[in-house]
Order: sequence, then structure tokens, then C-alpha cells
Amino acid sequence: MIEQFSDRTQTLVVSYLAIRRGVGLIGLLLPIVLGPIGWLIFDIPIQDNISSYYHTALRDVFVGSMCGIGIFLLCYRGYDWIESWTANLGCISAVGVALFPLDANSDPLIQKSVIGYLHTLSGGAFFLTLAFYSLYHFPSDRDNENELAPHIAERNLIYRISGLVILASMMAMGAYLFVVPSQWKSWLNDYNFLFWMEWVAVWSFAGAWLTKGRAILADIAVDLLAIPTRLLVRSNSE
Repeated sequence: MIEQFSDRTQTLVVSYLAIRRGVGLIGLLLPIVLGPIGWLIFDIPIQDNISSYYHTALRDVFVGSMCGIGIFLLCYRGYDWIESWTANLGCISAVGVALFPLDANSDPLIQKSVIGYLHTLSGGAFFLTLAFYSLYHFPSDRDNENELAPHIAERNLIYRISGLVILASMMAMGAYLFVVPSQWKSWLNDYNFLFWMEWVAVWSFAGAWLTKGRAILADIAVDLLAIPTRLLVRSNSE
């Protein structure tokens, strides 16, 4: 019975870590595939923002990646109802970013359609969700209750830095959209400012999720606390 419980628990741990790594890996690769690879291989110029790739030959990559993140978040269940609903909100916003395209050649704040504004709203909610995970859920969840587990302090530092970088990137993008004079905005747009800020934010969230999935600062042994206790209880009852 103990051996059966151990095998089931190990399977759940691996599956749960795989979801975290999957989310992080998509975030890590998405800007690279859309930006440099799209430019070098598909001759697609760097776009004003990541969402604008919906209107290029890499539309399927953008939509598929965001839907993939949404599916991973839908499957992700946290330690309490707050984290579960955070995952649900992240899923809805990620799918919203994918299925409600930004209007072509437009400012995110000045859209021609309701769908375009839904995209802008979904994008803001998505980044806020990712920042909330990095600043609140990841540093405070039950993975960290085992004081003997290694790398807790280092992982918490990565989570918090990732969350702060996401918020800083959002503030920079907000200043660009709301505060910066039109002349400066035009100059920044020539250098694809929003695209690079979104890249920084996406890589920050990818780093947090890869760390949470033990792809970064991995423990020597897989910690049973890497998945919610209620899943372990469910495994034992089955």
C-alpha cells in the first residue's frame, strides 16, 4: 500500500511539475520565435508589440502559444481557492489575448472594435495574474513549509524579482501609453518599445514558472510538497 501510494504520488509530482515547466517553456520560447526567428527566417519585421504578430504569418504560433498557456493554467490547481481562481483568471485572460485580436496597426488604447478592446483588457489581466503568482502565490505556498528543503530562499528571490520586473514593465508600458508625449512615443515606437517591454515581462514570468517547476534550482530529490496536499490525499484514497 505504501509503495502504491509512493508511485501514485511520484506520478502526480512529475505531472504537476511538468505543468509549471510547460507554462515557463512556452513563455521562454514565444518572444524568440516571434521576434528574431520570425525576422531571420520568415522575413517578418519586429512588430510594435507581441499581439501584432496575430496579423502576420506567425499568427498560429501566437494563438497556439497563448491557448497552450491557458490550457496549462486551467489544469493547474493551487493550495487554496484563491490560487485556483487566479489560475482560472489567467486561463481566461490568456485565451482572451489569443482569440480577441488587437486591431491591425493600432494603438492598444485606441481600437476600432470591441474585440480590440477586449484584447487590451485581457492582456492587462494576464500580466497582472502572472505578477500576482510571482509576488504572492509562489513565495508563500506550501512548497516552502518544509524548512529542510534546499534553495527556498533563492527560489523566493527569483519569484519576487520576477513579479517586480513584470510590474515595472507594465508601469513602463503604461507610461508609454498614457504619459509620454506623442513625439517621444513616436520615437520609442520606432524602436518597438512595447515589444521589448512585453518580452521582458514574458521572460520574467517564464523564469518564475520554470523555477517553480524545478527546472531552475532543482532539488536533488523531488519534494512531495511540490504538489497540493489535497492531491496527495486524493491519490491515497484511490
